[in-house]
Amino acid sequence: MTRLHDSTRRGFASDNYAGVHPEVLTALAEANEGHQIAYGEDQYTERLGEVVRQEFGEHAEVYPVFNGTGANVLALTALMPRWGAVICSATAHIHTDEGGAPERVSGLKLLPVPTPDGKLTPELIATEAFGWGDEHRAQPLVVSITQTTELGTLYTADEIRAIADYAHEHGMALHLDGARIWNASAALGTSLRAFTADVGVDILSLGGTKNGLLGAEAIVVIDPSRVEGLVYLRKMSMQLASKMRFVSAQLLTLFGGGLGVRSAGHANAMAARLRTGLETMIARGEVPEGSLSFSQPTQANAVFAVLDQDAADRIREKVRFYDWDRARGEVRWMCAFDTSADDIDAFLRVVHHELGR
Repeated sequence: MTRLHDSTRRGFASDNYAGVHPEVLTALAEANEGHQIAYGEDQYTERLGEVVRQEFGEHAEVYPVFNGTGANVLALTALMPRWGAVICSATAHIHTDEGGAPERVSGLKLLPVPTPDGKLTPELIATEAFGWGDEHRAQPLVVSITQTTELGTLYTADEIRAIADYAHEHGMALHLDGARIWNASAALGTSLRAFTADVGVDILSLGGTKNGLLGAEAIVVIDPSRVEGLVYLRKMSMQLASKMRFVSAQLLTLFGGGLGVRSAGHANAMAARLRTGLETMIARGEVPEGSLSFSQPTQANAVFAVLDQDAADRIREKVRFYDWDRARGEVRWMCAFDTSADDIDAFLRVVHHELGR
């Protein structure tokens, strides 16, 4: 097929815009020869199970799925009965960007909590952690956090441990939405296990698509005693891949040779380069005073900035990105595994030119 797009074009709207990592394409080609048993009885899925147990503990189980919403909905559904509720941040992806899937598909209730930085704390969780035994209230049975958060912020291992301890003390399980879990690992300089299994996370959604995979995510069950029927729920929810070897081979590639942390770390570094370049513009007075500011710290691969709407629209005509909160002029700029230093420098020139007009 003839290529239909301009392969030199780069954007900062989402790390989902990036293509498939070349090492992942190679892995797919290698997994493609010959026949393998379907529906997860293949050698690649078996090997993935071994790697996940090495990474997250000897009792860990892995369930490859197609996408992050599927991973989140299935994980939460398996954690609780139909009368259960999930405490989450008001900016959590499960609340704002999944089309109501957790509530529509699973029937569960979300209990969103406003946060300034996308991060929950035991004190914030406590504002919705009540009403057990009250038949008039959906029962808070799960806490869900996102690492890194939708606002680009990062939980430390100690912060997650405090949340896990609070959740468990109150009879709740802890789910972690790890759509950008590799970026968190790179930013923290630790293993995935150090801020999941080692600090009390019970189940997580293991992201891959935002880090160079082609429609490949997984549910990792760290404490199997917390879930029920996940193997059936995956099929019922249309998330069971027949040719699962191709999903598993991609996830294996992220674990192998440190690719997952390496590629995510590069995305983080590009976001840091962008943030530094913008701060330098401000410090040198190269843009009008007050025309550019930041709404969140840059801790992984996202930069959240505030600027004039007209200027943002002019910049967007040249380089695509999303408004986060148009009413206050807040935008989000995302970097990916294939974002280059030249991409950053070219974007900085566009921002400099348009803000200076």
